Amino acid sequence: MLRLRLLAGLAAAGLTVGCGGGAKEETIEVKPQDPMLQVKATLGRYAKGQPVTSEVTSYDYMVNEVRKVDSAKADILKTGLDDLKNNPKNPGPRAKELMKKLGISED
Repeated sequence: MLRLRLLAGLAAAGLTVGCGGGAKEETIEVKPQDPMLQVKATLGRYAKGQPVTSEVTSYDYMVNEVRKVDSAKADILKTGLDDLKNNPKNPGPRAKELMKKLGISED
């Protein structure tokens, strides 16, 4: 019985004291991502032979995100992505050409 009380007392003391005090709050700045990174990744996959698939549903989103930064590039991107969407066979050469127009390297 004495051991039980001792263990209960130690447990209560541990809960009261905690593990070194309160949590330290810290503000972390999140930098916005360059919308051209998604464009580069998508077109790069096409350039390497990946077929056009369900990612066409994200084309409008990509164009809108690029438009927030560069409306001229967004217009070029929209035209190129519409072409890929309407003619999905063999997208590699057209993706490479679109990357050149947008100033994106193939890395």
